[in-house]
Amino acid sequence: MNARFEPDARVTADLARFRAVRAAMPALAEGLSAEDLSAQSMADCSPGKWHLAHTSWFFEAMILAPADPDYRPVDPRFQQLFNSYYEALGERVARPERGLMTRPSLDEVLAYRREIDRRMAAWIAQAPTGGRERYLLELGLHHDQQHQELFLMDLLNLMSRSPLDPAAYAQEPRRHPPEPARGGASRFEGGLIDAGHGAQGFAFDNEGPAHRVWLEPFALAHDLVTNGDWIAFIDDGGYRRPELWLSDGWAAVKAEGWTAPLYWRRGDDGWTVMGLTGRRPVDPSAAVRHVSFYEADAYARWAGKRLPSEFEWEHAATSAPEAFSNLSGEVWQWTSSAYAPYPGFTPTQGTAAEYNGKFMANQMVLRGGAFATPEGHDRPTYRNFFYPFQRWAFMGVRLAEDAPAGRKTDFEDDTTRAFRDDLVEGLSRPQKALPPKWFYDAEGSRLFEAITDLPEYYPTRQETALLRERADDLATAFGPGAVLVEFGSGASEKTRILLDAAPDLGAYVPLDISESALFEASERLRRAYPRLEVRPLLGDFENLAPLPGDLPRGRRIGFFPGSTIGNLSPDEAVRFLGAARRMLGEGALFVLGVDLVKDPAVLVRAYDDSRGVTAAFNRNVLVRANAELGADFDLDAFAHRAVWNAEQSRIEMHLQAQAPTTARVDGRAFRFQQGETIHTESSRKFTREAVEDMAAEAGWRLVRFDASAEPSVALALLSS
Repeated sequence: MNARFEPDARVTADLARFRAVRAAMPALAEGLSAEDLSAQSMADCSPGKWHLAHTSWFFEAMILAPADPDYRPVDPRFQQLFNSYYEALGERVARPERGLMTRPSLDEVLAYRREIDRRMAAWIAQAPTGGRERYLLELGLHHDQQHQELFLMDLLNLMSRSPLDPAAYAQEPRRHPPEPARGGASRFEGGLIDAGHGAQGFAFDNEGPAHRVWLEPFALAHDLVTNGDWIAFIDDGGYRRPELWLSDGWAAVKAEGWTAPLYWRRGDDGWTVMGLTGRRPVDPSAAVRHVSFYEADAYARWAGKRLPSEFEWEHAATSAPEAFSNLSGEVWQWTSSAYAPYPGFTPTQGTAAEYNGKFMANQMVLRGGAFATPEGHDRPTYRNFFYPFQRWAFMGVRLAEDAPAGRKTDFEDDTTRAFRDDLVEGLSRPQKALPPKWFYDAEGSRLFEAITDLPEYYPTRQETALLRERADDLATAFGPGAVLVEFGSGASEKTRILLDAAPDLGAYVPLDISESALFEASERLRRAYPRLEVRPLLGDFENLAPLPGDLPRGRRIGFFPGSTIGNLSPDEAVRFLGAARRMLGEGALFVLGVDLVKDPAVLVRAYDDSRGVTAAFNRNVLVRANAELGADFDLDAFAHRAVWNAEQSRIEMHLQAQAPTTARVDGRAFRFQQGETIHTESSRKFTREAVEDMAAEAGWRLVRFDASAEPSVALALLSS
């Protein structure tokens, strides 16, 4: 083939993307009847058939027709039927009457769509290079993606009007499963920040221009408001208390008879909600959906918080996205910002000028993205907008509050407060330090799991092999119906070895300080061991709470692998073992993993790997402090160090300042000289005699001690 006829890489990529985007809506329509796709449930909604046609009309009206003076439309009648709101393009069918158009038929609409796709493919093959042409192609693709989400919103509203509560799909069409809750909030110092889209890549005209905005200090919740939270609002009279509502909102409550989010229904068995998979019981842990701005604002007032401004949301989402769950991919999140033009806003030239600018009145901005938002369509600067009374979109709530310097926010749970207190206290010492338990947020847990796979890091590999060798013997000692309590459970991977060896366990109680890691691991274990009672316990193994009183009565077995005992000082280790003995009760056993004394060179390599994973794990505690506590550590100013302390028989990890630097935490400034360190972890190494002495001091008796091959670790079995 002559080379000049070969499509270039950009044409190939454009065609592939165009076809992928255009295939999505027909895929959503597959399996739905012509009746499903022709009916219109309310004036704000459109029939599925209309969405299929209108998104094709958009390419024809905006790109194909203007590109060719001699262009002949596929069907001239469609120019009126499928125009949405573009006054410059002539007459159109009023939005509330779209459902009255029984013709063209669904088959004719799909044929129209195929013909437009053919013509657009030919246009793309000509390799359009003009900036306006490229923008209109991107605009058309993103417009199609907007209508893919509208298709699902409108379809759900239609299904909800039927007394049959029909399911549109067997499974909810979504990109990813929801992320687990993290708890707490992140504080941001505010100041003069950059807002709006100013980078490369596509954005709608209403996202720019980039400009500066002043923010006062604020905090933004890590998690979305849940159905369970909303039920508490309902039960406390939220829809009956006018003092919680804006005047227009209270008028809407009275006029519309709102008593719960859209699609909720209360029955003898509690609340149910209509979704794309039919009517189901309300999941208390899921993010609340289908609430208006008025409801979101009232809920925030009831909760003693407020809605974030769109600029607070954007600043948090761009500066610390890793701190939040479900920033996108679950629900659009109401903000307190009215939909208005940014300073210097200019609409897209030409007919597309009517795309956004004409709606900049009486609407409110939402940020984020929903489960139904197509992949690649959302971004932190995206400004969605709806009228404050509308509810049928996939809308939810994330709360904010003012956070003046030095004031703890109400969002902070006990864990966040403890982290803040430990950090401030530790940085105030002559030798700055931080307890290693704060390593283990979700990212820290992930990094630690990566460390365990490194060739230099022998402890996990050696202990796992030893545990497999001894699991049957240990399980025999447990007895039937035993309750296994794991301290600092993390991902609970080693636990599976004991669970497999002891199928008659009465229950498993993982205890961890990281809520996200704890509940993710618990869900995995429930799926893997459906007959096992898994009872996660959120807490600090250094401050043990009593076990739940309704656990099976079998023998209590403590499990503390990974040589984590070595991270505690000698006094802390004895206190922990004593507290665990009291928690587990008489007759308990305790399986303790310890690392043994060995060549210091082997130890240093294990804690300072060549790939830098341990360094990232160490620095992540500063990432966490910035995200969760609003600290401002310069991450590039600190380097990881691992050293052997022979006198204390321990390997130490430090974060060392590479140059003078200052970090602010809770309104206080902490200065570091070059070479100064934060001591983040000590990992003590043991001999058998040291383990026996430590156990005896805490009231335990050593009954078994198994050591692995070199590099050696050990499992100690203790009895109370």
